[in-house]
Parts: sequence; C-alpha cells; structure tokens
Amino acid sequence: MGQVTIYLDNEIENKMKHAARANHVSVSKWVADIIRKKVSTEWPQDIVDLAGSWKNDFPELAEIRSTEDEDAEREVL
Repeated sequence: MGQVTIYLDNEIENKMKHAARANHVSVSKWVADIIRKKVSTEWPQDIVDLAGSWKNDFPELAEIRSTEDEDAEREVL
C-alpha cells in the first residue's frame, strides 16, 4: 500500500480533521475515499440504479409542434 505526504495550511487541516470526525473515519481513510471517488471511472451505484426508473411520459416532437401558433411577422431590418 502506497503512502503519500501532503502539506496543508492549518485552516484546511482543521477542516479536514473535522470532516473525518463527522464521518466517523480516520483522516487517512477520509482522504483515501475522496481520492478514490475522484479517480473512479464508473458511475456511483445509486446513479446506475436510477437508469430506466422514470416513466417515459415525455411528449413526442410532433405533439409539441401541433400546439404551436404561426410565427408573427417580423420587421424588416
């Protein structure tokens, strides 16, 4: 397993520690999870699960155009 050293200013370090505590994980795991998400090439499972889950009730183009009025005459410029 690789090891990485980073340098952070105090404000960012404190925010990072707070975020890790709030997520009940170590700072190392918190940072590793963020990196894993950023370099991932796959969609998250909750997004994949959405595919096909909505009803296809969008109107067809012909239906949309059937309710259009004629364009107004335009001024000659």
